[in-house]
Amino acid sequence: MAKKQKMHRLHWEEFYMKVIVYAIAKNEAHFVNRWVDSMQEADEIIVLDTGSTDDTVEKLKKRNVKVYEKKIYPWRFDTARNEALALVPKDADICVSTDLDEVFVPGWREILEKNWQEQNPTRARYTYNWRLDEQNNPRVTFLANKIHNRTDYHWQNPVHEVLTSKTEEREIEVPIVLNHYPDPIKSRSSYLPLLEISVEEDPENDRNLHYLGREYMFYQKWDDCIKTLHRHLNCKNATWKDERCASMRFLGRAYQAKGYLEEAENWWQRAIKEAPYLREGYIELAGLYVSQNKYQEAYELLSKAYEIKEKSKSYINEEFAWNDAFYDLFSLAAFYTGRYQEAIDFVKEAIKMNPEEKRYQKNLELMLPYDS
Repeated sequence: MAKKQKMHRLHWEEFYMKVIVYAIAKNEAHFVNRWVDSMQEADEIIVLDTGSTDDTVEKLKKRNVKVYEKKIYPWRFDTARNEALALVPKDADICVSTDLDEVFVPGWREILEKNWQEQNPTRARYTYNWRLDEQNNPRVTFLANKIHNRTDYHWQNPVHEVLTSKTEEREIEVPIVLNHYPDPIKSRSSYLPLLEISVEEDPENDRNLHYLGREYMFYQKWDDCIKTLHRHLNCKNATWKDERCASMRFLGRAYQAKGYLEEAENWWQRAIKEAPYLREGYIELAGLYVSQNKYQEAYELLSKAYEIKEKSKSYINEEFAWNDAFYDLFSLAAFYTGRYQEAIDFVKEAIKMNPEEKRYQKNLELMLPYDS
């Protein structure tokens, strides 16, 4: 952990800030060493273990992490995180909430502390790479804000928990990066019942309605999905266009799955109008048109999406809008509208992004004779 430098004691104590990392954990032994290596720039690391049956606790203790053990029943993420936060010393200046499958880019503490001293915030947001490819290139990135001061903060919502404050916040953006390396076999089976509890507890919470509708979509519970997303869009607090656009897109998927293609088309059109600066709506509607052999309409939509060069910094951005899937779809629309060179260029871009996909190479071989 970071230590005060004795040779600069007087000057250091004037500006020194106590930085504490805190987390919850359960059966995450395989993440421990990597996580501690990343977090040890802090003065102290605190973990609340909620019932590990592997050697998570033992490994953490060997790395000088302060570990406390408590089972949370009934399980709620906000309850667990509040219990962990309560373990953070009252004299902490900066509290950093992370999970054991996350890793900071080195040097984060110095940058964080410098910005905190200069701007005196209550909370900080930072770049969060939620998904990375095998070469460690970011695929889904947005801003997270789980760094905060010690007082007045509280975790809320059984799942997809958020930090809330009793007082006015001063939030800054700091140039640090947290990477997420999730366990691919970790279950999210608790999410749906916890989201249902979230909406039951706060029926007008637009964020939870959106998340619940999305979760129903993941489970292919199309009627529940449609009903809940309509509730989200009709909620008076649902004013964030990015999230409204996502609910409209998900409605498009739900209606398509039920065979109501005109209704699906309508919702994707509405999604585009809601947030014309986001790629996703154009691409999803273009996908419908390609499936209907409406290649010119698809090409026009994909061209508009292509003009959007900047990703949203919210969690709404989706990988398919920026990876090989986009260029694959664009190549098909270009080819079937006679734009052969464009089709070849786009499929080459798809191959570059995903060389393991054999279909792309086969498509390229079929397209090349047309470029004459």
